[in-house]
Amino acid sequence: MLFSSRQILPSFFYPPLHWGLKILFPEGLWELPADPHARRVALTFDDGPHPEYTPALLRVLLDFQVPATFFVLGERVQRWPHLARQIRQQGHRIGLHGWQHRSFTQLAPDELRQSLKRSQAALVAACGGIPGDYRAVRPPNGLFWPQTLVDLRRWGFCPVMWSVVPEDWLTPPVAVVVERVLAQVQPGSLIVLHDGIQGGSQVAEVARQLIPALKERGFEFVHLPDP
Repeated sequence: MLFSSRQILPSFFYPPLHWGLKILFPEGLWELPADPHARRVALTFDDGPHPEYTPALLRVLLDFQVPATFFVLGERVQRWPHLARQIRQQGHRIGLHGWQHRSFTQLAPDELRQSLKRSQAALVAACGGIPGDYRAVRPPNGLFWPQTLVDLRRWGFCPVMWSVVPEDWLTPPVAVVVERVLAQVQPGSLIVLHDGIQGGSQVAEVARQLIPALKERGFEFVHLPDP
């Protein structure tokens, strides 16, 4: 079985789909640990860094003092290492999205592992630290085989999935993206947005409108748990 979060699905379909997948594939992190006393959510951004979209997004996150996790492509980190450093220096966390935007289902296990190791090396060169600082992994396109998640855990990585998918990569109006997030969000949600080529052109404005809307509903923004 595989699943793609890039399929065009009705927005109401994602919550029950998320519920079923997190039961079937417990090796992945599908939501934040339950906390009955908090309404916490995590903002995550895929496909960057991008020389225009990522800095604009970082300015919005800085304005609101909101933490996020960026699942980056190693090739783009190598091309724009200063952007990865800026993400890190601003206090955000960085995870892996592969070396290039290739679905993990297209890669042999050795290819996948080397893609992730190469991405870790690019992040160490750009940001410092050790490879183990960059262990969170999100599959591009939401595509995976069941064995993929098992392999990632065995190799010492932490698969991070999603629970709110507003399909921003299709660039619907900003208001539609915000509305979709608000319709799906629950305490513990992992919200997926994009600061890469697809969806990144409006991600800063989406964040500028979404963050106060979520705060008005009593949500607190937090980092993902340590792998």
